[in-house]
Amino acid sequence: MGRTDVVYALLCVVLPALVGLHLYVAPYTKVEESFHIQAIHDLLAFQLPTRNVADTLRAEYDHFTFPGAVPRTFVGAVTLAGLSRPFIWLNASIDRQFLARALLGMLNSLSLLAFASSMRRAFGKPAAVWYLLFQTSQFHILFYATRTLSNMFAFGMTTLALSYLLPVPVSPRAYQKRCRTALFLLTLAGIIFRSELALLLGTFTIYLYLTGRVDIRRDILPAGALGLILGLFFTVGVDSFFWQQFPLWPEFAAFKFNVLAGQASAWGTHSWHFYFSNAIPRLMLNPLTWLTAIPLAFALSPTSRPAQLLTVPSLAFVAIYSLQPHKEWRFIVYIIPALTATAALSASYAWTHRSKGLAPRLFSLTLLLTTLASFLASTILLLPASAANYPGARALHSLHHHADTSHSPISVYLGNLACQTGITRFQQLPPSAGWTYDKSDSSVQENPTFWSQFAYVLVEPGDEENRLLKASEIDARSHPVPVSLVWEELDTVYGFAGLRVLRPGDVPGDVEVETLKEWCGESCAELFRSVRDGVRGLARGWFVEVKVVPRVRVLRRVE
Repeated sequence: MGRTDVVYALLCVVLPALVGLHLYVAPYTKVEESFHIQAIHDLLAFQLPTRNVADTLRAEYDHFTFPGAVPRTFVGAVTLAGLSRPFIWLNASIDRQFLARALLGMLNSLSLLAFASSMRRAFGKPAAVWYLLFQTSQFHILFYATRTLSNMFAFGMTTLALSYLLPVPVSPRAYQKRCRTALFLLTLAGIIFRSELALLLGTFTIYLYLTGRVDIRRDILPAGALGLILGLFFTVGVDSFFWQQFPLWPEFAAFKFNVLAGQASAWGTHSWHFYFSNAIPRLMLNPLTWLTAIPLAFALSPTSRPAQLLTVPSLAFVAIYSLQPHKEWRFIVYIIPALTATAALSASYAWTHRSKGLAPRLFSLTLLLTTLASFLASTILLLPASAANYPGARALHSLHHHADTSHSPISVYLGNLACQTGITRFQQLPPSAGWTYDKSDSSVQENPTFWSQFAYVLVEPGDEENRLLKASEIDARSHPVPVSLVWEELDTVYGFAGLRVLRPGDVPGDVEVETLKEWCGESCAELFRSVRDGVRGLARGWFVEVKVVPRVRVLRRVE
């Protein structure tokens, strides 16, 4: 086994390990992931009803209480819940939220490794090694690979589909079959999980047809028809049951609401070039990959044709999708493996020709150094910053640790920010243990009788906390304040508030240090302190660190 084989095998282990590390450091979820994670909880916590189905679902399942603006599919949740069952049978006390997210991360990791395997077969081991180097140094895919977003359920399917389009050394008939499989997977993912994939399917289908790789009657129509039929069979069958509406196709309902009715713009709009000027550079992280490596892949004759196959349909999809005013990077995350592979083609070419000139040698060395810098920024800076984005879950964990359980039942109010930043049904203790939780909107609650029903509250400093205190003041003007409306602070949980530039003489914070201490102990934290101090010494006192501010207060009603 040569050196390249060893590096390739090592990176194939490192990639899923990094996905697992990101999950371990940030095990909580945010509001965008709430539907799927709550659905997984309900599928694992409750038996599927066979009698009084509608009433049972409405009484037990979260999606009837908090349905969201549009219905979402249960197919991903059913899949992860089913995969989780054997592990729960083996260990009933296992962290079920962590398990479900780990399984999603495993599926997405396998799709990325399948793509790397196709890169190795199509372009050789150096290209596959460079692809894995770039992929493991990109933050967003590693961090979000385990997150229960519809986009990340679709991501594994689209990545696997793109791997089938790589020009591996097979017969023309076998390659056509691979193309049919790719178009089938893209159709299936679009029908079930994300409707915008219809655009990606369209751009790749047109490109494959114009370049003579597929035929309409033999490839395009059968693949599309099979994907459409199976996709509708799964989503309409599953979701009509859980939503108690028939027939229900959630992605079509979301398409009508967000695109045809234009409601997506209510969540914010961006300029037409946002995906090109902001999202793609952020997702790829290493600026040399998209500034130099991708253009060079088009310029080099040995890599030009595969670069066009990977990049032209991907960027055409982004250009068309840019017409939609509401933009988020996760809407185009599916093209990142293809763009990363294109950058890997020119990097591999320069690496294999590094002995033939100074330019390829310098280019290879620069790519290695910037990839290392991107990996360090992703792991040491972006990961701790993102892990600090879940104060709600950490506040609830703190409450469970500090609460006086001698008085039961224990009623808890969960504020808006707390619910948006990590709290799920997985974190809540069951009513059988004496705990009840309320997620009512506090924006109109200035009545003392509302707040007096809770023993503990998790509120955001500022308006939400002020409403709580104002309710006590209103009561105080009418008669003496009852002890039930006097609150004391149990804990204040801090959250991410951007990056802070340390100037000469500034005292550094400890966010990264505490995160590293949780990862790998005091020795890692001390190593980071030494490296930070050394870098500050070289930079004459300048440095960049994570900034945190108070986000959620845990208050106890004093009796």
